[in-house]
Amino acid sequence: CMVVSDNGSEFISRDLDLWAYHKGVVLDFSRPGKPTDNSFIESFNGKFRAECLNAHWFMNLDDARVKMEDWRRDYNEFRPHSAIGNKVPISLMKGSSAPPLT
Repeated sequence: CMVVSDNGSEFISRDLDLWAYHKGVVLDFSRPGKPTDNSFIESFNGKFRAECLNAHWFMNLDDARVKMEDWRRDYNEFRPHSAIGNKVPISLMKGSSAPPLT
């Protein structure tokens, strides 16, 4: 298993390195100052931050879980994505040949 990430402080900690080592996970870091190495996740993170994290007040951890799960379901199960021919990601995961949503 591999985790691809940028060089943010949360991803270069000794704790993460030890966890990855013990779990047999390879950490693959993008080049510093090259967000295009991770463009797909940079795009996702921007959407997640703008549409979920910055759009809601979280009253407690359970409230945060509920709101993030609602956003995740919308993003993966209902929203068409232009990068995959305006299909909904869940349809591809289920092997569907459903036509693109217009």
